[in-house]
Amino acid sequence: NFLRDTYTRSIGAEFMYISDPAEKRWIQQKLESIRSTPDFSPEKKTHILDRLTAGEGLERYLHTKYVGQKRFSLEGGESFIASIDETIQRAGEKGVQEIVIGMAHRGRLNVLVNTLGKVPQELFEEFEGKHGDDLPSGDVKYHQGFSSDISTAGGPVHLSLAFNPSHLEIVNPVVEGSVKARMDRRGDKEGAQVLPILVHGDAAFAGQGVVMETLNLAQTRGYGTGGTMHIVINNQIGFTTSDPRDARSTIYCSDVVKMIEAPVLHVNADDPEAVVLATQIALDYRMEFKKDIVVDIICYRKLGHNEQDTPALTQPLMYKKIAQHPGTRKLYADKLATQGVIAADGGDQMVAAYRAAMDAGKHTIDPVISNFKNKFAVDWLPFLNKKWTDSADTAVPMTELKRLAARITVVPKEFKAHSLVEKVLADRATMGRGEMNLDWGMGEHLAFATLVSSGYPIRLTGQDAGRGTFVHRHAVLHDQNRERWDAGTYVPLSNVSDSQAPFTVIDSVLSEEAVLAFEYGYASAEPNTLTIWEAQFGDFVNGAQVVIDQFISSGEVKWGRACGLVMMLPHGYEGQGPEHSSARPERFLQLCADNNMQVVQPTTAAQIFHVLRRQMVRQFRKPLVILTPKSLLRNKDAGSALSELAKGGFQTVIGEVDDKIDAKKVKRVVACSGKVYYDLVNARKTRGQNDTAIVRIEQLYPFPHKAFAAELKKFPNLAEVVWAQDEPQNQGPWFQIQHSIFEGLDAGQRLAYAGRPASASPAVGYYDKHYAQQKDLLETAFSKLKGFILTK
Repeated sequence: NFLRDTYTRSIGAEFMYISDPAEKRWIQQKLESIRSTPDFSPEKKTHILDRLTAGEGLERYLHTKYVGQKRFSLEGGESFIASIDETIQRAGEKGVQEIVIGMAHRGRLNVLVNTLGKVPQELFEEFEGKHGDDLPSGDVKYHQGFSSDISTAGGPVHLSLAFNPSHLEIVNPVVEGSVKARMDRRGDKEGAQVLPILVHGDAAFAGQGVVMETLNLAQTRGYGTGGTMHIVINNQIGFTTSDPRDARSTIYCSDVVKMIEAPVLHVNADDPEAVVLATQIALDYRMEFKKDIVVDIICYRKLGHNEQDTPALTQPLMYKKIAQHPGTRKLYADKLATQGVIAADGGDQMVAAYRAAMDAGKHTIDPVISNFKNKFAVDWLPFLNKKWTDSADTAVPMTELKRLAARITVVPKEFKAHSLVEKVLADRATMGRGEMNLDWGMGEHLAFATLVSSGYPIRLTGQDAGRGTFVHRHAVLHDQNRERWDAGTYVPLSNVSDSQAPFTVIDSVLSEEAVLAFEYGYASAEPNTLTIWEAQFGDFVNGAQVVIDQFISSGEVKWGRACGLVMMLPHGYEGQGPEHSSARPERFLQLCADNNMQVVQPTTAAQIFHVLRRQMVRQFRKPLVILTPKSLLRNKDAGSALSELAKGGFQTVIGEVDDKIDAKKVKRVVACSGKVYYDLVNARKTRGQNDTAIVRIEQLYPFPHKAFAAELKKFPNLAEVVWAQDEPQNQGPWFQIQHSIFEGLDAGQRLAYAGRPASASPAVGYYDKHYAQQKDLLETAFSKLKGFILTK
């Protein structure tokens, strides 16, 4: 009977798969010491009923006042409001000062009003079509985020509800990244002061792969946030799918968390006290062990997936049962009345009081602290409402460049670097003295060194980010004589000066979607850090397409959320086949509008130096997509003199640089971007065709209209412009920027294309065919115009 009371009543616990005996004993003791039965005071019970009343009351009010409008009702799962309230209050008591919440649409409006304290009248105005923010796009009300400061027994707690799209569970890693940024800002290494709460639906928790990817981050060095509090609103149905034989291949929707040995507490939503008890145990576990835990609230969905749906069409039996259910609030109010905790009509009085508050557009009790000053809050004002500019003073004095170069090219005496790395460091030292042109890796390193020495933290992550996929970076050096596998590394950029900002470089888990979303969350919470995610190859970035489409490209116009995330995507056609050639620049350019982000393809070491510095020096934050090279990393023609870092800035367009080209004799300009420039230069030299100039467009978006037109004006007898690219015609920049190029032409001038023919695949897999295509496109660039021609 003792065990039945503990494990087979309202709470069912799964934890015996945990490897650590101490954790297992801790959970066992927590449950068995009280037989999983709470002993709450009358005041606590009344508070729980108050939360249930608020949860139900808001939904019923909206149901009658805004008939048929979508709100994704929480009815049937009102115990969730009691659970999240308990999580916040108890976390505050235990020293948590910030909580970031990620959740989908179900119950979101309820959380906005009854948990975060959004003024009901503001929500009602949104139902009536009014909106306060004048955003270029905007979004529906059940995607909106919110932040507030709530009072708890342990002091004020800052709450942030993350903005999110309808793509279920994708907000999870975004929340974790935001939490990590807040932890770093506070110096909170274990997550004692910042807590992530993720709210799931049962179908999505089991179904969406990003859940597993995010769980896999939980205990890693670069992405751990001290454990996440997971709450599942398990209404036993996903839209119209309720048969477990269709919904998942596991017994429980939460079984996926067993991969990280996270315990699960399943709890009956019709026993609100058990829900609160399970929440208390879960929160205490997270704070004690700094690991993930799940509270699986088994409830039901009173209405359809949305309020315009008829669920009985597909679930007749389920909805007959639901129609007979009096509701969790009513059950609990009757229980408290029977116990004498409240008067016989006490529950009805609470309902009436909440309804009256809604009629007035107010809270029964306002939980929000007004004008609370948090010393860890970020001031975004300097970065908002700024006019776009391409220019920025990114030059660094030569003396400072040489000083920093000397610091980042030495290692401790007892440290034994690999012989190949020793050669890299020796070459970089020579470059730093101005005796050799900088390569790409040194241009990058000096950008990083100048930024951290100026107080800008840097976070660089990605698969193989420390060494670099193409062995060009060497940001993390490995002692060849080390005797422990987890020791013996040295990071030169962390040793620039005693007062420098942190330089963090992380070899990520093998994931694109969750990791990129994490870095988006980090950058969105921390504008003063240069946050960079690097793809192993640019081709693999489409594994994170949801993050790019729903957050990076559109987050600002939908939600007003600025973000300075940098994406480094290795891109270039070098005969390596369809999976190792293209970062799909056409897809990024298709997403470009409203000055929402930047797409650049630098071709020299100086250019990568200046564009990385520009990202922080300018007083606004926009995502930056850098199509980084592969073969150019070691191409001496792509090197730059140290002096180029001490003057000027990032050039959106680089004009003809060959002194032998007489501007008056130029009849054709070949415009291009990226590696193909060097192929074009060599082809022109071979042909001796000095009536053709070559112009590089280094910034594809926002397109540099004035700079490009100015270059064309240098050639008084110009008749033709040819756009040359490595990519197939239906890919690459051509279709997205041809109108911008055409705009820069004068009357009578013609525009044509030189590149690979349209293709369903990004690149061919046979090297001989690749070589033949490359030869053809170079021939086309310098031959008589043919094919598609536009005349101004």
